[in-house]
Amino acid sequence: MAVIVLSGVLLLVVLGCVCVFRDARGGGPRWVHVVAVVTLAVGEVVRSSGRRGRRGGGGGGDDD
Repeated sequence: MAVIVLSGVLLLVVLGCVCVFRDARGGGPRWVHVVAVVTLAVGEVVRSSGRRGRRGGGGGGDDD
């Protein structure tokens, strides 16, 4: 079941990236632009949530 869910998420990510690329080149219907905007917005949310999770400095956590 987890493989099916992860495959679906991967498919959505790939299709979103294709829409961003196609929209950046200036082609395609309106829905391509909408999907590209949504994809970029989700990417920004994921990036900012990753930054908030790393508090406390740049130690990295490994003491080797």
